[in-house]
Amino acid sequence: MKIWGRGNSTNVRKVLWCAEELGLQYEHVPAGGAFGHVSTPEYRALNPNGLVPCLQDGSLVLWESNAIVRYLAREYGADGFAPADARSWAMADQWMDWTSLSFSAPFRDLFWNLVRCTPETRDDAAIERGAPQCAALMAIADDALAETSWLSGAAFGIGDIPLGCIAYAWFNLPIERPSLPALEAWYGRLSERPAYRKAVMTELT
Repeated sequence: MKIWGRGNSTNVRKVLWCAEELGLQYEHVPAGGAFGHVSTPEYRALNPNGLVPCLQDGSLVLWESNAIVRYLAREYGADGFAPADARSWAMADQWMDWTSLSFSAPFRDLFWNLVRCTPETRDDAAIERGAPQCAALMAIADDALAETSWLSGAAFGIGDIPLGCIAYAWFNLPIERPSLPALEAWYGRLSERPAYRKAVMTELT
């Protein structure tokens, strides 16, 4: 198994974290950004989008981070992490897609300008727009987590992975955050997981 992508990418972190949770043996190939590779014909043959992550598992090649996480869970996960019934899968899918579709734009405004831009090149309007939008979205997750320990249900699973990757950055950005006790407790539980510490809790760059 080979996982392509730079380790500071939120989407790559999803896949690395999932692989670590499942105890999989894999080769991690840094790609994208300063590492290059993604514009080469060889890589474009794997992922025509020229983006990361990309998974090679034997003859299977997959791109799109959520699709990769779902595949790894179904192929290698046990019950709980990979729910056996359609309703449990749907609940986990809901949180995966909500994070990726609803959270991506405001989080990008916030993260890109606070982490990847110099103070001179920051778009302050984007920060002012993104911060309250992200806070409102986190409040939705906080409400859900007040009722259950995990977004995936009774046990940790794939539904927790996309937001868990964003939560690490969210709790470490130099911004004011609203008090969200259930979300904070969930993040504390994530932070105790060795796989999360290894794959997600790396330098923000």
